[in-house]
Amino acid sequence: MTYRIDGLQYANWSDKVFRQMREGGVDAVHVTIAYHENFREAVLNIERWNRWFEQYPDLIFHGQWGSDVRRARETGRTAIFFGFQNPAPIEDDIGLVEIVHKLGTRFMQLTYNNQSLLATGCYEAEDAGITRMGRQVIREMNRVGLVVDMSHSADRSTIEAAEISARPIAITHANLHDWAPALRNKRDDVVRAVTARGGMMGFSMYPHHLRDKSDCTLESFCTMIATAAERFGAEHFGLGSDLCQDQPDSIVEWMRTGRWSKEVDYGEGSAAAPGFPPQPAWFRDNRDFGNIEAGLRKVGFSEAEVAGLMGDNWLRFFDENFVPAG
Repeated sequence: MTYRIDGLQYANWSDKVFRQMREGGVDAVHVTIAYHENFREAVLNIERWNRWFEQYPDLIFHGQWGSDVRRARETGRTAIFFGFQNPAPIEDDIGLVEIVHKLGTRFMQLTYNNQSLLATGCYEAEDAGITRMGRQVIREMNRVGLVVDMSHSADRSTIEAAEISARPIAITHANLHDWAPALRNKRDDVVRAVTARGGMMGFSMYPHHLRDKSDCTLESFCTMIATAAERFGAEHFGLGSDLCQDQPDSIVEWMRTGRWSKEVDYGEGSAAAPGFPPQPAWFRDNRDFGNIEAGLRKVGFSEAEVAGLMGDNWLRFFDENFVPAG
């Protein structure tokens, strides 16, 4: 049985999006519930999700364990897993790591694009690696079952996180740097450090991460996945679409700027086009996962490999890494 799991989305959530998840047969989605929010603000975002779970119980529910993906398939719903794209919600308090896990958070990036208290983001000129606090937080994340996510982190920090962590880590949404040289995409030594220790990487369909951006072809994208599988093993990869469906362009400013700057940080966009770029034609929303599945077959993946890439690899990772160490 092939599961469909998306390793990262930040859509403008609505019943329309939830229904499209069901139309696309999506069993589970890791959703961003915090970028720059502090702990209390992140809790308010969880409250908002709790209302959605109440309003749309036939479409979505809060996922916390790998078994919830199976329950989602059995009941015809989508399991929603919470994650942070920044450690801001734990503020400077290591005790909040356990609290946010108990509230249902299952992924936390050690950085967004900037230096954090824990590690260095991919937009900084100098990468000092994992900080003293970062080492302690990784240990605590390992203990409680909160996955270390290095999607927006710089190279040295990511490699060190993989080495320091006693459990496999993740890059939930990125692509190969030599295929599309965005700052956010990962060089081979970074991917190797993560996958060699049992970690996972989800491939992104966000246009700034793609070769030829919005004009990227499905064949090109699937060939990139085939290259990664050949280099590092197909079992370490899945999808992490980074779908930002229906978001207003003002959200890009919040994502990139937060509260740290008075200026607009255009990030991977440009001053001429600071908003969200159009999605490639073959992946407009959750109904299009079948296109990717067909594309993977076309470039030569076996049925077992296709199943792994579409979701089974993420499910194995969820089973092993959301539970406390013991």
